[in-house]
Amino acid sequence: MKQKYFNDGIVGNGKLTASFSKTGELLRLFYGSVDYKQFVEQFDVGVKINDSGMIYLHNDINNVYNQKYIQDTNILQTKILNTYFNLQMIQTDFVPINQNILVKNYRFINQSNIDLKVHFLAYSKVLTNINNDTCGFFKNDCLIQYNHDYAFCIFAKEKPLSYQINNTNANIMEGRIGGKDYIGMSPDSAISYDLKTIKPGQEINFNLYLYVNDNQEKCLLNELDYEINRICKLDIVKEYEDTKKYWQKYVKDYDKLNIQKSNMEEKIKKIYKRSILLFSLLTNHETGGISAGMEVDETKTKCGRYSYCWTRDAVFVTRAMDILGMKTEVQKFYEIFCPITQSKNGSWQQRFYTDGRLAPCWGYQIDETASVVFGIYEHFEKYKDKKFLQNNLKMCENAIGYLQKYIEDTICQKGNFLPSYDLWEEFEGISFYSMASIFSAFSAMLKIYENVKSIFENNRLKIEAIHKKTKDLEQAMLDIKEYCLQNFYDETKKTFVRNSKDKKIDISILGTITPFGMFSPKEKKIENTIEKINMTLRTYTGGYVRYEQDSYMGGYNPWPIANLWMACYNLEAGEEKKALENFAFVTNSCSEHGFLGEQVNNETMKPAWIIGLTWSHAMYVVVLEKLKKKGLL
Repeated sequence: MKQKYFNDGIVGNGKLTASFSKTGELLRLFYGSVDYKQFVEQFDVGVKINDSGMIYLHNDINNVYNQKYIQDTNILQTKILNTYFNLQMIQTDFVPINQNILVKNYRFINQSNIDLKVHFLAYSKVLTNINNDTCGFFKNDCLIQYNHDYAFCIFAKEKPLSYQINNTNANIMEGRIGGKDYIGMSPDSAISYDLKTIKPGQEINFNLYLYVNDNQEKCLLNELDYEINRICKLDIVKEYEDTKKYWQKYVKDYDKLNIQKSNMEEKIKKIYKRSILLFSLLTNHETGGISAGMEVDETKTKCGRYSYCWTRDAVFVTRAMDILGMKTEVQKFYEIFCPITQSKNGSWQQRFYTDGRLAPCWGYQIDETASVVFGIYEHFEKYKDKKFLQNNLKMCENAIGYLQKYIEDTICQKGNFLPSYDLWEEFEGISFYSMASIFSAFSAMLKIYENVKSIFENNRLKIEAIHKKTKDLEQAMLDIKEYCLQNFYDETKKTFVRNSKDKKIDISILGTITPFGMFSPKEKKIENTIEKINMTLRTYTGGYVRYEQDSYMGGYNPWPIANLWMACYNLEAGEEKKALENFAFVTNSCSEHGFLGEQVNNETMKPAWIIGLTWSHAMYVVVLEKLKKKGLL
């Protein structure tokens, strides 16, 4: 499979999501939900001009590219100028809000002084395997690549010039396709259209549609024809305008940014608005599940994949959503996604598909469970809705019960629990961050009990149970803090360390201060640790890596969340100038479209991995709000 590690642009409507390279190449297309199912292995479009061979729109030595989003939307426009023929091609990709199709609109403008005869070609190779055998089928002017469950359809209003089902790669470079087969056992096929002759100064318009049919809902052999005919009759200009208006209104509804003093205002606004748009694209609007990012590595050559929902990551995203006012999305996460994914023992597994089904895992992380309880109280703090706490009380109590057993086994060393992974999913054992997350969950539960007690004032047994649980949690919090002081403070280094085994300095230690509040920023042991973090994790550009000797993706790349975490600490510590420096580093690391990555290339100051990581965007919104409240922006 062709490696496609960087999604430079993303479009979608919550049901169908597609990603693109900086040259406009379609990299991925998900349908069903934001993270499942992915169809595209390779999708190339090109033109044959006069007597030329195939000129790939997204990879040709004579092409010059310029890409942008239509302002405040999830509509992506890529301008492609072929300098040899002086043909300007403007590709606009969007997914209508109420139509599950990817519209690929092309404007061809002849800027030369000769006639240009243009044929348009599209080559499609879809993902296939032994249990998902995909075949090609040309039917009613539509190229259909189908398997048991779905049909991936490529068509236009115009009649095709030709098509090819088998062995397409053998001759497509010539710009000509054809063959006798109308159906065949091949996952790659192609279709072409005659765009006629474009005279100098003339402009023509062409729309290519990509549609995914659920074969269980509409029969591949019969009903699909009617659906394709319906789509071909759509007023695409109106669909475009409606989609544009929808996203611009969406941004306006949640845009609360008012920056008074910053030389980075333009970049801040770009990241802020892109965050609003990204959260909608990567949220499952039925369940509230939030994907960590658009997938980048289906074959797991560099990572364990990203297009899943980690409850811990999602809790950070819901904090940002609450700041933006996305109340409905947040409550769906806590009231639909979390209940359907919680295990009977009260825990949450490592990660899930956004529809709530268990995703591939390799262990569990205790902070995933703790984070949910912490997040529920954080959401309550925003709206003071006691009904929300009451609705989620049982779920929280089950989670707290699981965490209490974990703490009892950990501190008493009973060994009944399997070792937990840390938040980076690398170290397996007892980690400082994880213990602090449990401390914060217990603290949140105490506040939840304090707020729901009045609801149960006529239920003596419940009030007595709350009093007992309150005492148990208060004692457990004392025990956790004492355990951490004894096990995670290195007397030799005079600093806290992330665990008692490798004793490394790790940016996640900051979590014990903010947001979990187990320690205050001005304690001597904390200040010693911060000094050590600055000495060991800060790079020459001012960015912070995760931990000492980090080896993931080379290990030398700063992480936006590390810098934003440090900004949170510096604000807590009253170091406002340093916080602004941390924030500026992240702001200056965004992509040209305003996306933040998981990591930053120290040399280019651009995203180095996972462009559009929801956790990075969430932390950015959180820190931005803190800076605004302090009057620093």
